[in-house]
Amino acid sequence: MNPQDALRQYASAAIEGRVETATPHALVAMLMDGALEKIAIARMHMENAQVAQKGEHVSWAISIIAGLRASLEREQGGEIATNLDALYDYMERRLLEGNLRNDTGMLDEVSGLLRRIKSGWDAIPEELRRAGAPTP
Repeated sequence: MNPQDALRQYASAAIEGRVETATPHALVAMLMDGALEKIAIARMHMENAQVAQKGEHVSWAISIIAGLRASLEREQGGEIATNLDALYDYMERRLLEGNLRNDTGMLDEVSGLLRRIKSGWDAIPEELRRAGAPTP
């Protein structure tokens, strides 16, 4: 096994271990981090005119955001969940459009929006995280 493959396998096992022991709150944070990473990688591929890789990472980011959207607890989350649903939908469409137009600004816009959501998510007090507060 070459060193790159070994590193990928190690990283995959480390992520899998974190996922298995993570709280629902931590899982959402990990998804947000994953989407931000995929957008950043897509942006790099966009700048380097690597069309296939760009599309792959944009698609992956869209899938992660769709997963976040699907996990919304609309009844418990009320207006916040409704607003997040609309925002996630907007982000998915902007990523798709940014991919089609090769527009790094659209990718940056989505990254900024997702960072703002994540900063709010990360600011939820620990006692609410442990209390099983609804996942917006």
